[in-house]
Amino acid sequence: MRSLFADTRFRRLFTAQVVALAGTGLTTVALGLLAYDLAGERAALVLGSVLTVKMVAYVLVAPVVGALADRVPRRGLMLAANLVRAAVVLMMPGVTAIWQVFVLIGALQIASATFTPVFQSVLPDIVTDEQEYTRALSASQLASSLETVLSPLLAAAALLATGYSSLFVGTAAGFALSALLVAVTVLPPVPHRAHGGFGTRLLLGARLLRAVPQLRALLALNAVVATVGVISLVTTVNVVRDLLGGTDAQIGLLLAVSGAGTAVAAGSSPWLARRTTVRTAMLAGGGISVCAAAATVLLGVFPSWPAAVLAWVLGGLGPGWIVVNTGRLLRASAGPGQRPALFSAQFSLSHACWLITYPLTGWLTVTVGFTGTWLVLTGLAAAGTGAAVAMWPRFGGDLVRHRHDDGADREHVARSRRTRWGWTHSHRAVVDEHHPHGPVPA
Repeated sequence: MRSLFADTRFRRLFTAQVVALAGTGLTTVALGLLAYDLAGERAALVLGSVLTVKMVAYVLVAPVVGALADRVPRRGLMLAANLVRAAVVLMMPGVTAIWQVFVLIGALQIASATFTPVFQSVLPDIVTDEQEYTRALSASQLASSLETVLSPLLAAAALLATGYSSLFVGTAAGFALSALLVAVTVLPPVPHRAHGGFGTRLLLGARLLRAVPQLRALLALNAVVATVGVISLVTTVNVVRDLLGGTDAQIGLLLAVSGAGTAVAAGSSPWLARRTTVRTAMLAGGGISVCAAAATVLLGVFPSWPAAVLAWVLGGLGPGWIVVNTGRLLRASAGPGQRPALFSAQFSLSHACWLITYPLTGWLTVTVGFTGTWLVLTGLAAAGTGAAVAMWPRFGGDLVRHRHDDGADREHVARSRRTRWGWTHSHRAVVDEHHPHGPVPA
């Protein structure tokens, strides 16, 4: 880990991520309280709808960013995104109507949908060693996890002395500092550009996700993450206020419990990477996520703080194991020219799952209550995990026997077997300059 942070570029980008995440954490708490002030007991429905706007922006904007990221300077994209986020958050304290929240959140998340996938696609080009890259992913996820622990604690402390509107100012400061750090960091250009025009590149990432069995399983696990993760993001305010009779400060504390679970997942991932496969780690995360959803049902039947803590910590741990290993899977499955499109497609499609679970959870909470909502989410999480197990081959899943025509690069097919249909060999499924649309099965 020490050698990783010796790289000035990684150190600056990592710090930029941390300070932006800290600001985002303050906004998460403040937005929940703002929704409660505007809508009262219907806060879950309002918050779910607001976060749906966020997911729409992520789903629609990320593929466009992926199609442009290998043509436009990536530093400029990230810098502009942070400046926009800082400006928008400063407007939040003046909000007096729900529609204003929708407009500002839309602008904020368009900028976030630009920054995050570009940041993710830059990491493999800066940290080229596989073990170091695993550590980089762990550090990045750990930063996200610690943010969910420390930011709510900071918010809880601030709420003891001031109103939640001041939290938005802290968010803007975080984005501004993040922009400064990006501005002073020299980033490498994309080593190889993806082929084709804008329309071809726009859909490239989605086509690549269909080319590898493990990535199809990843799509099912994305649904698990969204199904379980939505529980803490949408229902925490109402659980603490209405189900447990808690205070504003305790809202931050329960969110911090979920963040602690994610921090454990991130901190243990490098250790797991040396001792088990990506498949085992990610499917274990799916199993723990199902347990987390089941624990919320227990909370609905027997409301108590111990049940809430159990459900929320498992709800951070299970999805955390899935998310922190996703980057490893994507990096191993794509060449440099395809990574911006693939990372952006994963970002978009994973958030498409949240686009379903956010409004579903908000609507169910209002209509059938906590226990009914959590029963439905438990069933969805179990179905997603089962689908991932079925689609991800247990043995040899990373090897695909495929063929190349006579125009293939001779060095790449040097040890291949020649048939009348072309050159045939087997290796890990990957989309790169030799397999721009995935391996063609032999």
